[in-house]
Amino acid sequence: MNTDQTLIFSILSVTLVLFAWGKWRYDVIALAAMTAVLLFGLVTPHEAFAGFGHTAVITVAAVLIISQALKNAGVVDVVAAYLLPHTGNVLIHIALLTGLVTFFSAFMNNVGALALLLPVAIATAKEHHRSPAMVLMPLAFGSILGGMSTMIGTPPNIIIANYRADISGAAFSMFDFSPIGSIIAVVGVIFISLIGWRLIPKKRFDENTPEQLFEVSGYLTEVKVMADSPLIDTAVNKIEDLQSNDVGIVGVARGHRYALNTNPNYVLKENDILILRGDPITLQSKFAEANLEFQTASGKTFNDLTEGDLALTECIITATSPLVGRDVSYLRRRTANSVAVIGLAHEGRLIKKRLRNHTFKAGDVLLLQCEKTFINDMLISLNLLPLAERGIQIGQQRRVVIALAIFIGAIVLGAMNVLPMAGAFILAILVYSLMGFLPGKDVYRDVDWPIIILLGGLIPVGRALESTGATELVANSIVNLTDGLPIYMVIALILVTTMFLSDIINNAATALVMAPISVGIANQLGVNIDPFLMAVAIGASCAFLTPIGHQSNTLVMGPGGYQFGDYWRMGLPLEIIITIISVPLILIVWPL
Repeated sequence: MNTDQTLIFSILSVTLVLFAWGKWRYDVIALAAMTAVLLFGLVTPHEAFAGFGHTAVITVAAVLIISQALKNAGVVDVVAAYLLPHTGNVLIHIALLTGLVTFFSAFMNNVGALALLLPVAIATAKEHHRSPAMVLMPLAFGSILGGMSTMIGTPPNIIIANYRADISGAAFSMFDFSPIGSIIAVVGVIFISLIGWRLIPKKRFDENTPEQLFEVSGYLTEVKVMADSPLIDTAVNKIEDLQSNDVGIVGVARGHRYALNTNPNYVLKENDILILRGDPITLQSKFAEANLEFQTASGKTFNDLTEGDLALTECIITATSPLVGRDVSYLRRRTANSVAVIGLAHEGRLIKKRLRNHTFKAGDVLLLQCEKTFINDMLISLNLLPLAERGIQIGQQRRVVIALAIFIGAIVLGAMNVLPMAGAFILAILVYSLMGFLPGKDVYRDVDWPIIILLGGLIPVGRALESTGATELVANSIVNLTDGLPIYMVIALILVTTMFLSDIINNAATALVMAPISVGIANQLGVNIDPFLMAVAIGASCAFLTPIGHQSNTLVMGPGGYQFGDYWRMGLPLEIIITIISVPLILIVWPL
């Protein structure tokens, strides 16, 4: 191993460890890796920045913008309105929701498809008196499965398709992924609908009822004991007894940055700050007469939270929200003190900080108070996902037909090689903009810029792997280790390794790292590279074991009341099934 190979392996190892650690944003890590390969002379300045103009990067950005246009047209809303009244049976309920999100995720960004159906899933669960935990994890997994079916369904497929073009001169086409991906998706939906949802811990269904959707994780609400409150001179344990455990007192603060550990015998005094955990409806009913003042709501009490033009809205912090890594004071500054945090739900850990000092994470559920007319603008500007179901606008069906026609036209142009797929999508975006589906100020709103930066930053790292001979070195080592094994076992090894990486680091980063290695192995074995690339594409999309493996998993964690260890119970059998059916399908559809 020469000096350049040692350098690139060191850079790649540090990059993967930082991805897995999760302390820093993955786009920042990717830029650091790009800078490192440039500083050490492993790529030229032109190669270092060429990634941002790569076809894969342009295509991913275009797909995200088109997904926004389809959402604006109400494509998912209209279809859901026709199908979801038939959700009386629990199996049909889960199958319809999972099937819908799987289908739409094949043609639009899977997180976007999930975001549209999440409020619908919660509303229908409440209507049928079912726990949202019963339907939200299947919904998230369905959104991931659907992305495998087409080239544009998920960033790893776009990366693999364009990497093939770099290697062989011809990219995978729009539907080259469909023979395998669609079968996996159908089998996955059947498994989830019949068996998978039953593997979710039963206590999630019992605790997370529709009437008390966030009781499991519990809203954290910060209130001040006012001068004439009847709770003054009352011990904490007496208050908890009176409330029959409906509300948990996480801590008490008196001029401290952090809440003190709650002493059951502590006697409350005027101006004490209580950090309460519980359903906000329960809080309101239990403490309406206790004269407690919200500390993050400009002096609002329980009785006047929704008076006049004020309204409460529940929403989830997405991975691309500017609130991630920030606190309540930032939210107040960002919204010019027009939005107040009334409650916070975070699953998996009991937060001891004062509410105003909590650092927001993706997947946190917020109860916010603001003027009714400002809700939509606030959700858009902060990139928050509302949990309230939307209505369908009059005339929306006609808009849906037009939007679909434009989208299908773009796919036909790309499939017939009239335009490159990226060019066809850009043409569709221009048409959407001219026809009012994409207002000028919203065109770039749904572009996941951290993903774009990650792709642009890691493409030169992948090139450095190849140019230094590091890819060939890894391929040789794997071929030697698997000497004597049949080809299908080597493909299975690549698939499982990619699955593992995708569960702990970003799936796009996984595809960028594993694609050149898989091609190197195929070249060493003297066989077709296509089945090896397909194994990477499928494996990179299989992030079912943890809530951090995919944004869809993160988004449902809060409203579903799931814990970190709940995902593998359904995810592991699903990944085993995918592995069993994928390897023979790959070899049948893409012979060696």
